[in-house]
Amino acid sequence: MINVGRGIILMLVAGVLTLSSCKRKPVITEVMLDGNMVFDPSLLHPEGYLVSYSAPTPSAEEQEKPIIIAAHGYTATTFEWDEFRKWNGSESEVQVSQVLLGGHGRTYEDFIKASWKDWQMGIVEEYNRLNKAGYKNLNLVGSSTGGTLILEMLASGFFEGKVAPNNIILIDPLVVPANKMLSLVKVLGPFVGYMEEEQGEEEDKVFYHFRPYQSLVELNEISEIVRDELEKGIVLPKNTQLKVYKSKRDQTVDPISAELIFQGVKTNDGKEVEVEMVDSDLHVFTRLALRDSVSEADKKRQIATFKEIKSRVWN
Repeated sequence: MINVGRGIILMLVAGVLTLSSCKRKPVITEVMLDGNMVFDPSLLHPEGYLVSYSAPTPSAEEQEKPIIIAAHGYTATTFEWDEFRKWNGSESEVQVSQVLLGGHGRTYEDFIKASWKDWQMGIVEEYNRLNKAGYKNLNLVGSSTGGTLILEMLASGFFEGKVAPNNIILIDPLVVPANKMLSLVKVLGPFVGYMEEEQGEEEDKVFYHFRPYQSLVELNEISEIVRDELEKGIVLPKNTQLKVYKSKRDQTVDPISAELIFQGVKTNDGKEVEVEMVDSDLHVFTRLALRDSVSEADKKRQIATFKEIKSRVWN
């Protein structure tokens, strides 16, 4: 018992040291996303980001065109899929809906109060609007926690009675975090307040600089829920295909996440889903803007993935 107790104490101490970059009272400047002036632009101009706003009454022909609903990750904003939207082009036959997760892209107070179910509502509401409008070729793309939230939608039966997505594409989806201390955040969080992320001033405008422990508790909860659902087994809707792209040297999401999805998700007719391990050390390797260092290989990898995503939803 003494050894077990010491082990727990050592783990807690290690957790505190891991979270020691936190501050109880953050200095939030007005030029940060979590200040009172900088917000995600989709909140002011949703028609520029959401197909349900830009084309709410589609013609019969428009209803057949593919739409990609792109969901970003934890602490991010619609910015995470800006490069894909710009690469795709405004005149493309494939339309892109960049959803903003609930609680994100707003003030720190909004973020701290939002649950993972609130985050998910950004995806849910856009899918429901497009489904109600009669769009028939719907596709989901999720990066990091965006992918986790989509997996939970599958497990909970969200798509029953709706037009099911033709394709689901996940980029570095979170199932198992690389930092195993996340599981201790509920215990340690109140002592440290929140994490401070090391990032540049421009990134501060599109990613939260501070990560409140309450949001980390929600992140841990949704990852645990999805792990449990994968263990039980998730069956895709009829005619829905799923592909996972997973960076091999991701420092945020453990690569074992891809294996758990491969083992835990099957198509409606019992076939395996597709997983591609990507030769990259970037988390969400499809987002290159504002990174300190981007190689030519990174650029080629990004465009190749964009092309495949577009090809999958068009076919």
